[in-house]
Amino acid sequence: MKNQLQQSVTTQFKDKKVVILGIGITGLSCARFLHRHQVTFSVNDSRAMPISPGDFKSQFADNALVLGQWDKNLIAQADVLIVSPGINMTDPEIANAVAKNCDVIGDIELFCRMSNTPMLAVTGSNGKSTVVSMLNHVGNALGYKVQLGGNIGLPVLDQVDETADFIVLELSSFQLETVKSMAALSATVLNISDDHLDRHKTIENYGAIKQSIYRNVQTAIYNRDDSATTPSAAYDNNSNLSFGSDHAIDGQFGIANINGESQLMFGSHALIAMKVMPLQGIHNALNYLAVLALGTGAGWNLNAMLSALLTFKGLAHRCEVIESQDDICWVNDSKATNVGATLAAIEGLAPTLADNKLILIAGGDGKGADFTPLTKALTEQVEYLITLGKDGREIASLRSAKQQTKTTHVNSLPEAVKLARKLANNGDMVLLSPACASLDMFANYVERGVVFIKSVLLHTEAK
Repeated sequence: MKNQLQQSVTTQFKDKKVVILGIGITGLSCARFLHRHQVTFSVNDSRAMPISPGDFKSQFADNALVLGQWDKNLIAQADVLIVSPGINMTDPEIANAVAKNCDVIGDIELFCRMSNTPMLAVTGSNGKSTVVSMLNHVGNALGYKVQLGGNIGLPVLDQVDETADFIVLELSSFQLETVKSMAALSATVLNISDDHLDRHKTIENYGAIKQSIYRNVQTAIYNRDDSATTPSAAYDNNSNLSFGSDHAIDGQFGIANINGESQLMFGSHALIAMKVMPLQGIHNALNYLAVLALGTGAGWNLNAMLSALLTFKGLAHRCEVIESQDDICWVNDSKATNVGATLAAIEGLAPTLADNKLILIAGGDGKGADFTPLTKALTEQVEYLITLGKDGREIASLRSAKQQTKTTHVNSLPEAVKLARKLANNGDMVLLSPACASLDMFANYVERGVVFIKSVLLHTEAK
């Protein structure tokens, strides 16, 4: 295996001038991979000090490091550019310098060229991390050795030397922009909603990038509830499976109400009642179905997958219930960084409340997204709305004039929690689901979630 890999690397980069753009987590993994296989490379990062030059030299010997600006001459001389996903290749400083015949790739593309490990690939605007984590959990429970990588877990190039039965990849639109040769066993676009339009400009362009995950796939899996996920004509030669919240035809996954209970279905066959599953809400029902479809495409046993899903307890910061000392249900969904994720959380959780009310905390940096798809949910399912951050007031403006008396903008997350505690009664739910990125107020969504949890625990003493 290692000899074959070394031979592949040698063939791939023989007599090539290789430049890595960006020296963050992904760029460092690319540098480690190349250095491990004796490939000479240069690194260019526009930031002044993303890494200490001394640390770089100690790790990567005499390979070149250029910091502080994009080096147009270095970029122009490259035969291969390995680009970190956070770098926008349409930036004129970069785009105008890239040679016509330059091979522009990312770490995922390089992994696909170097690895024969069967792949299961997942993209979408929301739910990706939950679905790939479920897949990883299920695959290992079935006795396979499963790796997890892409936009989650270890960088894939840090795993390429290992032997595994499968690798599960979570792929962002940024990563898919440079993927050309992936041939997954099964792959899905879970859903499409406004996200990263500050980079991708239009929802059509964003959707087309997401759909590229279907290129060369053996089984394309799409969401019947979202037509934008249906494989386009460019990918209509694949075998397809689907999932959705409606009744499924034979051979497809869906949901049905049987004797008053919501059941996960495979065609007309009832698989399991949702009430016994660890994660509740329609959005999680769809996540379960996506996992079952992806696993089916990989040849995994359906009944064994169902048993394994019963032991998956969910992700931190994704519809995570906080164990508080009051009778209020506090839910940390800080990972909801776009409109689609928040809409899924509201529509999935609100029906579980019966006569109790939902208090939503939302806002942050919307990244140019259109918030209007939230209007109906904010009007019909959210009793009280608390907003914060750069775009909080824009979200608040979607509520009717009458509802503005139950809408408040605050300056901090602890202040939002304090207000929610005053408003909530026993049995009510307070949901942090921002529909926005966190970078206007926090280092990342994890820090935002931690601040929320700490604030909840501080304010859950009896009124």
